[in-house]
Amino acid sequence: MTTLFRFACWLLLVLGLPGSLRAQAPLTPAQYQQDFDYFWTTIRDNYCYFDKKQTDWPRVRELYEAQLPGISTRAQFVRLLENALNELYDNHASLSTNLPDSRRLVPTGTDVWARFEQGKPVVVAVRPGFGAERVGLRPGMELVAINKVPVDQAIAPLLGRSLKTVDAAARTLALNLALAGDHRTPRQLTVRTRGRLRNLYPDAPTAQLEHIRYAGLLESRQLGTVGYIRINNSLGNNRLIAAFDSTLDALAGTSGLILDLRETPSGGNTTVARAIMGRFLTQEQPYQRHEFPAEERQFGIRRSTLEIVSPRLRPYTRPLVVLVGPWTSSMGEGITIGFDALGRATIIGTEMARLNGAVTSFRLPNSTFGFNIPTERLYHVNGQPRENFVPAVRIAPDPQGTTDTALAGALQRLQVPARR
Repeated sequence: MTTLFRFACWLLLVLGLPGSLRAQAPLTPAQYQQDFDYFWTTIRDNYCYFDKKQTDWPRVRELYEAQLPGISTRAQFVRLLENALNELYDNHASLSTNLPDSRRLVPTGTDVWARFEQGKPVVVAVRPGFGAERVGLRPGMELVAINKVPVDQAIAPLLGRSLKTVDAAARTLALNLALAGDHRTPRQLTVRTRGRLRNLYPDAPTAQLEHIRYAGLLESRQLGTVGYIRINNSLGNNRLIAAFDSTLDALAGTSGLILDLRETPSGGNTTVARAIMGRFLTQEQPYQRHEFPAEERQFGIRRSTLEIVSPRLRPYTRPLVVLVGPWTSSMGEGITIGFDALGRATIIGTEMARLNGAVTSFRLPNSTFGFNIPTERLYHVNGQPRENFVPAVRIAPDPQGTTDTALAGALQRLQVPARR
């Protein structure tokens, strides 16, 4: 075998490898600097929610660029960018990669939602079917410690170092990041309930949040005369369109329908969203407004658009209720405000994930991963920011966890009384 032939075989093998395997050679200091410059500048020019933040983005550059001389591995660089991105305290901004000890994504990788009430960290929602619910965590419980660390100390490392003021939004996200935990450390949550302390272990015997599985793209059933469809976190899967169509056709004879979007934390795409909404319309209508701040920032010309949804075959015209909660996220939130704008559904539940805008993905020029940030502001057609929308009918979760109060409320609205 000639040397030239061996080289040709080696070249073909290398070129055939995935990019992530071909790019394992360590980067040079100049390449890390180039990637950091691209990261910082791209966010400066395209992130569209700086006006809502206490973030000093030039200060972020000073803080994290000073750490670059000590960066020599991919893992170190990932951690540096994670920390820099955390300065935005925006759970719709993320890297496309993670480390074993990276925080789980909020809300996709969480099973509990909490906020500060009168200065105390309190559970406001628990994700059905996951570890936190299984071990007895319930709304109303006060959080005392996370992995034996008092809550205030646990959230301190998750608060940005550049913030002019640590506002309520920053503290809330830091609290929920701390509760989400990382990808390898089992959580111990210490709570106070009825005057007593309890230790709960939501990742024992296994961390369900690391291995989330669903029986299908959706599930459905008939509850008396009412149809019920729950989307199982599949709004980004185009196969959901056919599955939804056939399911809705099977429920065509019902007196009303409940569309449950409470398990859609990973977002989705507008093709699936418009396909779902289109099955409930008989004429074209706008469902969402977009704004593009980067264009206005660059040229001084404001740009906004209305997105239209068109009717599809066999529209379902009976009453519709949409159920939402903290794990209704991104595209789930878009469908919700869409149905509200279309005047086609009653929205029942609690506040949603409140994710900011629509994201765009960018890729670093030398590293093998990218990052995602909100670049478009999204609004209800009435001008209300999507992240501020709350249901017309607000129903709090059952603090005992024995009754699905939102579902019960929806059924009460839709059930047809039996004829005497």
